[in-house]
Amino acid sequence: MGEHGLFPLDADSFAAASVRQPSLLQGFPAQAPAGGPETAAVDPVAAVLIESPLPHLDRPFDYSVPAKFAESALPGVRVKVRFNGQELGGYILERKPYAPGGPSLVPLLKVVSAVPVLGPSLLALASAVAERYAGTLSDVLRTAIPPRVAGVEKAYLAGESLEGNDSGARVDGLADAAGGWSSYGNGPAFLQHLAAGGSPHAVLTAVQGYGPDSWPRLLAAAVAAVRSSGRGAVVVVPDHRDLDRMEKALLEVLPAADVARLTAEDGQTPRYRNYLRLLRGDARVAVGTRSAAYAPVRDLGLVVCWDDGDDLHIDQRAPYAHSREVLLLRSDQEKTACLMAAHSRSTELQRLVGTGWAAAVEAPRPVLRSRTPRVLNTADSFEQERDPLARIARLPGAAWRAAKEGLERGPVLVQVARAGYAPSLVCEDCRAPARCTNCQGPLAVTGPSSPPQCRWCSTPAPEWQCRHCGGRRLRRGAAGVLRTAEELGRAFPGKTVVTSSGDQVKARVGTAPALVVATIGAEPVADEGYAAALLLDGDSLLRRENLRAGEDTVRRWFNAAALVRPASEGGLVVVTADDSTATGALLRWDPAGFAARELELRQELKLPPAVRVASVTGPRADVVHFTGALESSLQLRTVGPSPLSVSAARQGSQAGEADVRTLLFIPYGQAARATKAMRAVKAASAAKRTAGPVQLRLDGVDVL
Repeated sequence: MGEHGLFPLDADSFAAASVRQPSLLQGFPAQAPAGGPETAAVDPVAAVLIESPLPHLDRPFDYSVPAKFAESALPGVRVKVRFNGQELGGYILERKPYAPGGPSLVPLLKVVSAVPVLGPSLLALASAVAERYAGTLSDVLRTAIPPRVAGVEKAYLAGESLEGNDSGARVDGLADAAGGWSSYGNGPAFLQHLAAGGSPHAVLTAVQGYGPDSWPRLLAAAVAAVRSSGRGAVVVVPDHRDLDRMEKALLEVLPAADVARLTAEDGQTPRYRNYLRLLRGDARVAVGTRSAAYAPVRDLGLVVCWDDGDDLHIDQRAPYAHSREVLLLRSDQEKTACLMAAHSRSTELQRLVGTGWAAAVEAPRPVLRSRTPRVLNTADSFEQERDPLARIARLPGAAWRAAKEGLERGPVLVQVARAGYAPSLVCEDCRAPARCTNCQGPLAVTGPSSPPQCRWCSTPAPEWQCRHCGGRRLRRGAAGVLRTAEELGRAFPGKTVVTSSGDQVKARVGTAPALVVATIGAEPVADEGYAAALLLDGDSLLRRENLRAGEDTVRRWFNAAALVRPASEGGLVVVTADDSTATGALLRWDPAGFAARELELRQELKLPPAVRVASVTGPRADVVHFTGALESSLQLRTVGPSPLSVSAARQGSQAGEADVRTLLFIPYGQAARATKAMRAVKAASAAKRTAGPVQLRLDGVDVL
């Protein structure tokens, strides 16, 4: 948006930026047959957006409105139209009195539903998202609007109540839940501004992940404050476990009928029912996962995003929009308050704070010292003197002692980097990674007595032989959560061991002593906090070949450490990683300082989020054609085309041609022009068929 992309250079330019409505380019699908149906007397032309992934069809087409649909074919409703000999779905964007001169218009085939699910605000937001990510409006609306459920629509049109069994328990009145914010600088002022009808922007660094001052209670208090001013709110969280906690916290401070839960995991009927409750104004608070960012909340006053660094916020379908960016665009369009919260701080949020667009809401150092656990690094000089083998041991002495002492007071969390049993194997003799002879995928072991097999194609490899040295013996390259749980069970006989990973993720554990072994992101919440936490495999997380390896590792460490009791109650966090800026941030409990340093380095190197990045992936000829068309109008720093990976290049050389990728680095000042050019090139290539399709992703977190 604007000349500076999503984040402007200053707050004034950000506030002044606006999103243009899609230009209603006229199109005539075909000539109407003689003796066609009589058209509506008023506004007989409907501009229809067709549901199609083809980029050159990403514009409205004009259709005539038969007289029988004059009252039901309203802007925002679903319709069926005839296009190129096919019956396609679509949405009416507007009704108008006439179309420019040309052939007669084809009439609408059917009004699928009289419910206007696509309102003006949603249309403007979806158009802005499509522009920012160089995608199509139809793809964005596929995520924003739930699939239709006829039975729910019938009740909606009849004016019946849409509250089902999923509406939760009722709580009368708005409770005062602002106490937790008093521990944060700027916290009370932020709530007061919300309650007074203002629209402040804040980045909250939450301290605790459990108990009465946990992050769900803080966010619920902010929502209660904005509701007290008569406005609505949207809250977006990464997954269903966070959603359950957030919904429970909201129901403690708001009437149950005021809260609508939006997530595809609940099924189509509950999701569509709650969408229509919001559309009618029965509910004024939407809480959910990615798609909830588009919820049709009336008189919206606040948008909230929890843990924006989690990659679950990124839509896995084109145009791969991030819910953080969707909410920022929406906040600017509808002039609402904005709250971005996490235990750590992403570089994107640090950029918002640095430009002055958002105010930092943090706990002062005395509060941090009283609320956070003690953090110990097994790689520091003191621990090295006590335990010389700490650098090579997976469970150093300090970690073993912390677990032993913590089990006397309650549950102990053990965070590991990998799921499974032995997710990677290497040759015993030369330490080369063990690869499948069929597809070159990595070999793994799923259990203590299971034979090695490929993680990609599942081909067993009982007779594996190293292609480097000819060795036949294998050893574990890394231990997964199941192997770690097995080892800890032997190290602490008689103690309960609980695992949480993969399809068996636990939401919570009780207060009884137990070793809770979880993969990153799957840590259950202990009712009264963990007595201790062991953060294993830190070096393997930090050494990943990814630009955001350090930032992501810090986020995962803070998310786990926030579940541990304060140091005054014996809480201890032990991290097993070499000394680095990431471990230093955890030791000092300073996620904001780490984010500021990381952003400064990115700005110096001109890497995201200091600039935007676009990845173009596909066959070499198509990628070269796409980037060549862009270079004629834009001067961008380009890297590539290059194979996606060594294994992909090897397979491609055997099969014919491997896909390649080109990276385009886009300054914010050129972002609007660049995304517009990308959309134009995609549409022209698809319409003229001058080149094959390519995958275009903007700001992907995994491309660098």
